[in-house]
Amino acid sequence: MSKQCEICGKKPVKAAKRTFSNKRIDYRQTPNLQSVKVSTEGGTKKITVCTSCLKAGKVQKAV
Repeated sequence: MSKQCEICGKKPVKAAKRTFSNKRIDYRQTPNLQSVKVSTEGGTKKITVCTSCLKAGKVQKAV
């Protein structure tokens, strides 16, 4: 499973935390991805979609 939204292309970004002593701690911020069954022309398909695309209605869930 890829860590990328198949609708908008949102993917993990690199971020840094700073401690009180100003040390840099690198980490990854990953998007909130969900596996969803989507209705397409050919039938249903399971894709990985971020929750912001689901909330915005960019994807029609299969019933």
